[in-house]
Amino acid sequence: MTGSFLARNPSVPLVLGLLALATVIVTVMAASGGVSTSFVKTLGMTLCLALAALAMDLVWGYAGILSLGNIAFFALGGYMIGMWLMTARTEAIVAESLAGQAIPPTPAEIRDAVGGQIFGVVGSTEFPAIWAFSGSLPAQLALVVLVPSLLALVFGWLAFRSRVTGVYLSILTQAMTLALALYLFQNDAGLRGNNGLSGLQNLPGMGGVPQSTVSLWFLWSSALMLGLGYVLCAWVVSGKFGAILRGIRDNEQRVRFLGYPVEGFKLAVFTLSAAITGVAGALYYPQAGIVNPAEMMPIASIYLAVWVAIGGRGRLYGAMIGAMVVSLVSSFFTSGQLPDLGLGPVRIVWVDWWLVILGLSFVAVTLFAPRGLGGLVDLWSQRRRPARHGADLGPDRGSFREEEAEA
Repeated sequence: MTGSFLARNPSVPLVLGLLALATVIVTVMAASGGVSTSFVKTLGMTLCLALAALAMDLVWGYAGILSLGNIAFFALGGYMIGMWLMTARTEAIVAESLAGQAIPPTPAEIRDAVGGQIFGVVGSTEFPAIWAFSGSLPAQLALVVLVPSLLALVFGWLAFRSRVTGVYLSILTQAMTLALALYLFQNDAGLRGNNGLSGLQNLPGMGGVPQSTVSLWFLWSSALMLGLGYVLCAWVVSGKFGAILRGIRDNEQRVRFLGYPVEGFKLAVFTLSAAITGVAGALYYPQAGIVNPAEMMPIASIYLAVWVAIGGRGRLYGAMIGAMVVSLVSSFFTSGQLPDLGLGPVRIVWVDWWLVILGLSFVAVTLFAPRGLGGLVDLWSQRRRPARHGADLGPDRGSFREEEAEA
């Protein structure tokens, strides 16, 4: 635990440097017309997914909690910012349409008209109580963090104090996600039911700004938050707190026997993961343009786990690599631009076969490369270190070895 933060985390400057370099290159190419606006949006959303994967690796790779409910926190972050986006944009449209009247409309009339525009699709014209702060950007930004965190805090307190672990905890987190999704599908849930929140790509007051510019703004914001998220996660797992998390992952009973409040540590990291995931969702869905309850279905949480497993759990850069690679490869196979492959009587349509390929990749990584794609980075870094011999004297790779301890 000694040494500076950067000395204990040599991957931090490398990741931040590569992230900044990639962002600058994409910006220059977009300005010169070298890449399309849709591709810039895809890259921005990919960075948001990488941030969500970081949060997933924090609880699964380091604390050993396989949470299949993180996608709920991701979608809630999107809903919180989406409420402000829809309210502010609709207010501007209604105010402009009513501006030509002889008698200026009152604030109450404008709000009623906005309510009719937003909630008319579910047969209502009134703002539900949960939209009370939708007119305030600072309040909704705070809710982006607070709502997922509060849900994780309540759920985690109930689950961890009961000492639910392993597959039972994973099932409970998945049940929480499914229950929340089914509730939001109802029209009276206050979030427009199955319709969700749409048109989120249209920023209020930015009608004259082209989408090519807006996509770059979101790319920069996503890169910034991913960099900050990586630094935060690296700081959390590199100190004493991280050592205790790894101890809980490897032998929870022993850590409890040593006197550490295991439930408190698990609750803290679970809540922190939810907050980070909520921020990722708040940046992702304005780029996607829509968020609805279908985004919370359990299969999406399984995708998060697959990305982390393919990248290599227990390695923050592995989670990022897994999410980025799978997201970009998925966009390539499902874009419809890849020609179908005919193999005699069998015709492979890549859009339909992508999930099969993803599943086989997950199985292959689990069987033959348990360290994931991040293991390739480990191999490269080991070649740069001097040869060391002897048995490890610690639970993590790279611990002092016998000969070094005796020297």
